[in-house]
Amino acid sequence: MTQEQEAGLEQKILETAEQLFLEKGFAMTSTTEIAKKAGCNQALVHYYFRTKENLFQSIFEQKIKLVVATYQEREAPGLSFEEKLKIKIESHFELIRANPRLPFLVMNEFTTNPDRIEAFKKKLSALPNTAFRQFEEELQEEIKAGRIRETTVMDVIFNVVSLNAMLFLAGNIFKSVAQLDDKQYEQMIEHRKQEHVKVILSSLRP
Repeated sequence: MTQEQEAGLEQKILETAEQLFLEKGFAMTSTTEIAKKAGCNQALVHYYFRTKENLFQSIFEQKIKLVVATYQEREAPGLSFEEKLKIKIESHFELIRANPRLPFLVMNEFTTNPDRIEAFKKKLSALPNTAFRQFEEELQEEIKAGRIRETTVMDVIFNVVSLNAMLFLAGNIFKSVAQLDDKQYEQMIEHRKQEHVKVILSSLRP
């Protein structure tokens, strides 16, 4: 097997495992099932990743970095604080929209395996926090100027995550109860994105 083929197979295993973990969770997914769906044998899964836990951690870490990146993006200069925050809210929303089962995976793993919370904290602390510091500084400037009420970065992030994640956690319930077809559901999702921006920005104003 060439180096290019090996890299392709490793990526295929990662993508297959991600799909299964998101669908079924960590505990209900086996390396045998991953191998079968990826079109290789179980030995190759262990060759590349050693254990199912290592494979899961590779995927989980990648997803966490994507989530954190939505708060670390450098916006264009000259934007107001509200405009920058709007971009962050929408970026986080679109990330979950592209990975709608990610909130299920995170909630399930944090609930059934508390050790993952500690691992999550370690991963966060290892990531660059320059953008977080900048966000904190800009937030404090807005508070001092009287443009927003007293609050913290964690409160803002918690509000964003809560609103955005809950929509997709309960998305199928909303779709069923409201009897929405796929097109109507997508319209509702887009509408909710704009509502989330309005709700969060309004909640910060004095």
